[in-house]
Amino acid sequence: MDLPRHLIDTVVAHALAEDIGSGDLTTLAVIPVTARATAHVVTRAAGVIAGLPVLEAVFHHLDPALQVVFHVQDGAAVAAGAIIATVSGSARHILTGERVALNLLQRLSGIATMTAQYVAAVAGTRAQILDTRKTTPGLRALEKYAVRMGGGRNHRFGLYDGVMLKDNHLAILAAEGIDLPAAIARARAQLGPMVRLEVEVESVAAAISAAEAGADLILLDNMPLDQLRAAVQAVAGRAKTEASGGVNLQTVRAIAETGVDYISVGALTHSVQALDIGLDWAG
Repeated sequence: MDLPRHLIDTVVAHALAEDIGSGDLTTLAVIPVTARATAHVVTRAAGVIAGLPVLEAVFHHLDPALQVVFHVQDGAAVAAGAIIATVSGSARHILTGERVALNLLQRLSGIATMTAQYVAAVAGTRAQILDTRKTTPGLRALEKYAVRMGGGRNHRFGLYDGVMLKDNHLAILAAEGIDLPAAIARARAQLGPMVRLEVEVESVAAAISAAEAGADLILLDNMPLDQLRAAVQAVAGRAKTEASGGVNLQTVRAIAETGVDYISVGALTHSVQALDIGLDWAG
């Protein structure tokens, strides 16, 4: 799924306003208004690219006459030193947009790069890598797009497009005398059968209860490998299963081999390292 243009424009407008404020003092003071330039966007490290439409939007927001040429597409794996885009036109506008364009491209490409590493680590298993809602406020749509560019899949986008009964929901319901099966029935009665219903559990017994009550997806939270495997076997295909907690590149393969359908990784968006990308002036 492509990024909706209005979402890109909103993020870009806010980011540029934050950086430029009342004006780019340095550029306005020293760079002639007539100066023209060409610059290459270059990777300093190998990775997977995501966010080229955002980079283009930054420069076109400042000056629609700037020419932005892509040499790769989003989702491409590139080596260090690769020229991924070229920007030509007003030197003032290129300089003013440089930092915002790179900040967004670096972060999104870092997310895509890390996602691709996780996807590669579980290759050959049934498990698919999911993101979470642990995203940067205001950047969720962009960051979830970057996950897709890295080969991952999106979990729900927000509180509005899926039911997820987490531990705190269940604790409050239990205090009200409502057990897990009753909570699932309550959600179904309110929302109908078309809304996906996920339940977070911490034991095999709770996983069985959720499956029997009609949950669509069961989140097996922070379970050791033997318990994960037992829960998957006990659910026996009555619901999809998702593992979460304690997931990193060293543990993800073993988690996938328990037979879970999905593995959600918050680190894809909350702890990612930006991909090193720079802007170099052409000769």
